Amino acid sequence: MTADFKSNDLANTDHKNNGNVVHNPWRDLRQFTDARIGLGRAGISLPTSEMLAFQLSHAQARDAVNFPLDINEMKAKLATVNTANARVLHLHSQAVDRVTYLQRPDLGRKLNENSRQLLLDFVAEQQQSTQEKYDLAIVVADGLSSLAVQKNAAPFITELLSQLSVNKPLTFAPITLVEQGRVAIGDDIGELLNAQIVMVLIGERPGLSSPDSLGLYLTWEPKTGLNDSLRNCISNIRPAGLPYIDAARRAAYLLNEAKTLKLTGVNLKDRTQDDVIEHQQSSRHFLNAE
Repeated sequence: MTADFKSNDLANTDHKNNGNVVHNPWRDLRQFTDARIGLGRAGISLPTSEMLAFQLSHAQARDAVNFPLDINEMKAKLATVNTANARVLHLHSQAVDRVTYLQRPDLGRKLNENSRQLLLDFVAEQQQSTQEKYDLAIVVADGLSSLAVQKNAAPFITELLSQLSVNKPLTFAPITLVEQGRVAIGDDIGELLNAQIVMVLIGERPGLSSPDSLGLYLTWEPKTGLNDSLRNCISNIRPAGLPYIDAARRAAYLLNEAKTLKLTGVNLKDRTQDDVIEHQQSSRHFLNAE
């Protein structure tokens, strides 16, 4: 028996032991990540199971972009989480439908006339009563993944409000729910509501392993025309990504710092992880150990 023959014989044994799929040793790391690593092979191709899983993920990402937000369900959820101001205002951008939203990002950043008038009427109504400037306006927009908003917005806000209640109480504007909205639409809303800070919760562009990631953008003294360097972002808020409790802790930290320093954006750093970084820097890497 030759060496080549022995090698081929071992390879054939591997196929038989693993359903004709050659195992990749990196696959063991899949327990730590959703990334597609260690896929293995069947002959010179990907295994059929991996091809089907990829097609399923791609279909889920497309659905997340195109599936409409359930407005009534979201309004009901949001009305229950903000105990300080249970009113939810339903708004719409200038993008009249999903196709326009995807092809004209500029229209997704602006309120349509009816929504603008709704906010103006609300503010006029409040000025006749007792309302002063709000500390925080929370804006929930469908963005590029209504699935992310539907699943994660309400539980995240609940966790955030529970953490904020520990510190100095804030005054909250009514939560606004925006259809076909992009991040910058929060500037219009925050300015019209006379809010000191606006927090936009929006569905992120779906990835093939994360169709339900919620993004958070924080802007100090919002007004029309600001650029993205003046915002702070917390990304991938979802149970399989950044858990609600950790995201809320970071958001509460940034809110407190923004009020103290009176700014957001590139000059406001998230230092909630500094203790972890310092610990890692002080620890010796095992490869350098003597």
